[in-house]
Parts: sequence; C-alpha cells; structure tokens
Amino acid sequence: MGLLLLADSRLPAGGHGHSGGIEALVDRGLLRSTDDLHAVLPARVRTTAAVPAGAAAAACALATPPSRRQESHHQDTRRPDGGFPDTGQGWRRWDAAGSVRMAPAAALRDASRAQGAALLRTAGAAWPSPALDALRALRRPHHALVLGAAAAAAGATPAQAAALAVHHLIGGACTAAVRLLGLDPLAVGALAARAGRQAEPVAAGAADAALAAVAADDPALLPTDGNPLADVLAELHHRSEATLFAS
Repeated sequence: MGLLLLADSRLPAGGHGHSGGIEALVDRGLLRSTDDLHAVLPARVRTTAAVPAGAAAAACALATPPSRRQESHHQDTRRPDGGFPDTGQGWRRWDAAGSVRMAPAAALRDASRAQGAALLRTAGAAWPSPALDALRALRRPHHALVLGAAAAAAGATPAQAAALAVHHLIGGACTAAVRLLGLDPLAVGALAARAGRQAEPVAAGAADAALAAVAADDPALLPTDGNPLADVLAELHHRSEATLFAS
C-alpha cells in the first residue's frame, strides 16, 4: 500500500509542479502532439532514467533495516564495516554522486533538490524513519535519494524503488504534456503504459548497479547515463520569463 501511495501523483510531494523539460520542448515547438510524445518518452527512458532509478534503489538498500534486509531475497547490501548511513554525513557522499551526474546544469540540480525537499516533508510525516530523519540534515537532498529512503520506509525493495523512480519520470512528462497541450489523456495513458514496459530492463539494470555500489560502499558505481538535451532544456526553462511549471 505504501508503494502505491508513493506512486500516486496526488501525494502532496511537489512533483505536479515540475515538467522535467517538457514545457521547454513545448515552448519551442519541439513537442506538439501525441506522436511527438511517443518519440520523446522512449528516448528519455533510454538516456536519463537509469540515474534516478539507480540512486533510488541505492537509497532504498541503504535505508532498509538490517533485520528486514536479511529476511529478503535480495543481495545483502551491508557495507564491509557493517554500518549504514544513519546520519546526514553518511548520506552526503551518495547525495554528492547525484550532483555529479547532473553537473552541467545547475537548474537540473535545483529542481531535483526542490522536489526532494518537498517529498521529504510528506514522507517524513507518512513513514517516519531514521533514514528520512538523517536526510533532513542535508536540508535539500536530491529527490531520488528521498524517494528511495521513503520506499524503504514503506516496505519496498530496491528493485521496486528503481521502478518507482522511472514511473515518476514517465508520469511527470505525460502529465505535463496533457496540461500544456490538451492532449487526449487516454492516448497519453497508453503511451505511458508502453513506455513503462520498455523501461523495465532499464530499472532492473539500475537496481543491480545500485546494489553493487552499496555492497562496495562506492557511489561512483551508480549509473552515469545522461543526455545533454536534458541539461539544455533545464537551463532554457530556468531562463524563461513566464512558465507554468517550476522546471
């Protein structure tokens, strides 16, 4: 049930205020129809989904209590020293890894941190946990880390956290396209379902990489996929004078 709530766009976590670059595409006439969205979604999944999916899976693994982790069928993700990031300092390296993967675009980092702060407030009230408490010490942690820690508190696995991150990436783009262009929501829903099926291997691969990174206590092993267009769109949107979405 907790995972379903985290996946629900009605959860007051601020995601509805971000388009993930869709508004910048629409403003420049690069996205005008359902057919255009059909081309954008698969490309977005292939090039940008692995990074948030991997970060969310890693955060979920790190935030899962040792007792529950040992009961699961997933790879043991304890670090060699047996410790877990129960303080803000412990999370800082993983948060920095997210910043590095968004390094070219300050606007992209700002949007991720804004969404992370919003989700942290909601998740902390809904699923109190030591991991979410520790993330508060970072003040504005990246969204994927908060999502993974919240998923762990809600009883999810790292693989489910990765899939949840991709779900938000696809869903946010589709919702923004409907609001900005008045597209047929049924047709867009069909596109989202198709993109979700195509994203399953991406989410699974990102989760595997995340578990390996956590086991090695090395955030550098997290996925590093990227697309310069995402950076460009974030900066263009940030410089626009009038926008409907925050990013």
